[in-house]
Amino acid sequence: MCRLLWAHAAAPFDPVVHLAALAEISRTSPEYQGHGWGCAWLEQGQWRVYRDIRPIWEDDLGGFPETTLLVGHARSAFRDEGIMIENNMPFFDGEKIFIFNGELQGVRIREHGRIGAEKVFNYLKRFDQGGRLAGVRRGIEVIEKRSRYVRALNLVVADSQSSILASLFNENPGYFQMHRGRVGHVDVACSQPYPDHGEWQAIPNRSVIALQGPEQC
Repeated sequence: MCRLLWAHAAAPFDPVVHLAALAEISRTSPEYQGHGWGCAWLEQGQWRVYRDIRPIWEDDLGGFPETTLLVGHARSAFRDEGIMIENNMPFFDGEKIFIFNGELQGVRIREHGRIGAEKVFNYLKRFDQGGRLAGVRRGIEVIEKRSRYVRALNLVVADSQSSILASLFNENPGYFQMHRGRVGHVDVACSQPYPDHGEWQAIPNRSVIALQGPEQC
């Protein structure tokens, strides 16, 4: 069960404070979040992706440029399996960035992917017609119906113009509930509020919302 970060602003911001907050949240998490990490950011309108197999709190977080959109992910591998950099998120398909936190049991969908999170990402693409927000909402509904049990399903899917967040959990809201806040001029969604930074609100369970873009609500 991983830790997620999304940060966006109209004007460029320094990502260090946000990555440092994610590192501290991950380091102090009750679940081990040290199976590698990654982030993606917009640079001159193009996505750049960084991934490392080290825990985020052991990496140098000072070398990333200013950006207007940042997505970060610290990994806790299911059953401590598949610990390799290819399985680290964010996943990127050339257009969209994807991060995931959760656990699905008895999933009855057929999709390609090395790990469950990548299968969810690829499966959601089937529902893109008619708008990204409606597509993610419909895809989540189908995945839930085709799963024996959803312990939690939190994700962010973003392109250069829009970002969608889904949050669904059936246990342990203290760990799985997503939060939204504002840190300076930056809008943030994160697995936990930053320690001693910003004003925060819990995102209601069973939410599918547009964080940014034409479908924002």
